[in-house]
Amino acid sequence: MISGNFSTSVNGIFIFIVVLSAILLAGITAAMIYFLFRYHHTRNKQPKDIEGNLVLEVLWTVIPTIVVMGFFAYGWKGYREMASVPENAITVETTGRMWSWAFQYENGAQSDTLYVPANTPVHLKLTSSDVIHSFYIPAFKVKKDVVPGMNTEMWFSADEPGKYQVFCAEYCGYNHAYMLTKVVALPQAEFEAWYKRMGEGVATQPAGEAAAEAAPSPERGEMLVTQKGCIACHSTDGTPRVGPSFGGLFGKTETVLVNGEEKQVVVDEEYIRRSVWQPDAEKVKGFEAIPMPPQQVTDEELEAIIAYIKTLK
Repeated sequence: MISGNFSTSVNGIFIFIVVLSAILLAGITAAMIYFLFRYHHTRNKQPKDIEGNLVLEVLWTVIPTIVVMGFFAYGWKGYREMASVPENAITVETTGRMWSWAFQYENGAQSDTLYVPANTPVHLKLTSSDVIHSFYIPAFKVKKDVVPGMNTEMWFSADEPGKYQVFCAEYCGYNHAYMLTKVVALPQAEFEAWYKRMGEGVATQPAGEAAAEAAPSPERGEMLVTQKGCIACHSTDGTPRVGPSFGGLFGKTETVLVNGEEKQVVVDEEYIRRSVWQPDAEKVKGFEAIPMPPQQVTDEELEAIIAYIKTLK
């Protein structure tokens, strides 16, 4: 199925290489079988010493050169298309981190799923907050490395509405296989409605003193643990992952390691704050010390996350 604007060109060069390789394989195999019988030692008791053949030497130099240059020309055309971002493309800031993706739109809207309008070019500006990742959409035949401290970019256009799987194609640690998300291509009108609704949600969020005075929202906390990548390591249903589950965590007594010594602590608001800002200070016994990604969580966001964790009994 052709799903993206690059699918035709990528499929074309792939088929070209496969067909040409099959022809060469058949020709070389046929020649080997012919030589096996034609020059068998029973037919050539005294082999001849052939010093050289200029025509053959020219042919096996020129023909492979033409073939390789054909590959290059075909591939260069596709590369130029992938490297030239259309001026009318919408831009989405994309951040990879262990082990989730985060997307931020030009109006400030954030999501852990990439929503795009169908038949519209989408420009992704990619960066990583920890290790090397690779953003890969098989259906669109596009992939780009996501490198910490470096900005890379890619673009694509979904030919038709639908949901398309996104993978991380660069091994990035314990939960690499679960670093998944989706591209959701919507009809233009539906995307514009979603984009406006999400943008208005950002605009109406309390800020400054109003944010401090507003009661932390568990609903907002639930959204944040997904957006910030928390659920990549911490489940919400009691199932252990890389880190302890959030399910039933608040108020629980945990055994932690502090400088190699065991200590009993009650999981309260202060402990959760310490665990976020100083994740290596008090490791829960039974879990390996795996580096947490750099935290980009405000105090107000952390309060909302704590409010959400309190609801998980």
